Formats: sequence, C-alpha cells, structure tokens
Amino acid sequence: MKDYARFTFRTSKELLFKMQYISTYHGRTKNKEIEQILKKHIKEFENIYGEIKAEEK
Repeated sequence: MKDYARFTFRTSKELLFKMQYISTYHGRTKNKEIEQILKKHIKEFENIYGEIKAEEK
C-alpha cells in the first residue's frame, strides 16, 4: 500500500455534485477523479515548464 498524504478540500455543493456526476460517469470515486485531474494538470504544466522534482520528507 502506498503512503498517502491527507488533504482537506473545501468547495461549493454545486462543484461537489458535478464532480460526483463526472466521477460516476468514469467509474471512479470522487477522490480518484480529482487525483486523475491533478495528474493531468501537473503533466501539462511540466510539459511547458519542465519536470518538478519531488522532495522526500
């Protein structure tokens, strides 16, 4: 099992409802849907600005 970090996310009820709709459409949990969106966004950023080196703590 991976060592996952916890992160609290606050958003509007409307955005949460829409995220639930999209995640259900893709057969994922809301958490996994957000994770996929973040991965895509980071990849797009790194394609433009270069790789971000993660620091182990």
